[in-house]
Amino acid sequence: MIFNSQSGLTDPTREADWAQWYFEHLRIMATVPGVFSAQRFTTTHPLHSPSLAMYGVASADVFASEYYQSVRGMGEWLPLIDKQWYKRNLFEGLPAAPLVAEDQVLLVTNRDVPDIQLAAGLFTWLKVAGIDRSTPYRGIAVVDKNVVPVLPDDVAVYRQASRRYVNAKEINK
Repeated sequence: MIFNSQSGLTDPTREADWAQWYFEHLRIMATVPGVFSAQRFTTTHPLHSPSLAMYGVASADVFASEYYQSVRGMGEWLPLIDKQWYKRNLFEGLPAAPLVAEDQVLLVTNRDVPDIQLAAGLFTWLKVAGIDRSTPYRGIAVVDKNVVPVLPDDVAVYRQASRRYVNAKEINK
């Protein structure tokens, strides 16, 4: 399963400090039992949240664990989170979040139904499975950042904002 946490700040002058906080937050999240990976992306697309954190998770049970509850959330940043962008969704359709390397980008779009024709079938369609349920389906694709296809206006190009953190204990199970 894939968990997406989307957000943005009301004060753009704090972006660099927030990015620093996020590195540590992702590292900690990758220690949660049932979380396989954690990575953050950013976009300037006007219809999508400026920040997208993507986590590979074993199941929805992860969110009920005491440890997850103790480390989740935006902490000191919560008062600066722009409510229009704050969305948390759990998706089914892939067993884990895809690897997005430094020379790649993540394409993201939301639809009421999967659009298998979009970009000649390039997208993997994820069905919402829990939490906010802000979109019925999310299409994601990982492409080389130098070969981004022509896309409709509602598709965001997310660039890597952090490395991918991996939970070694979960990978080695």
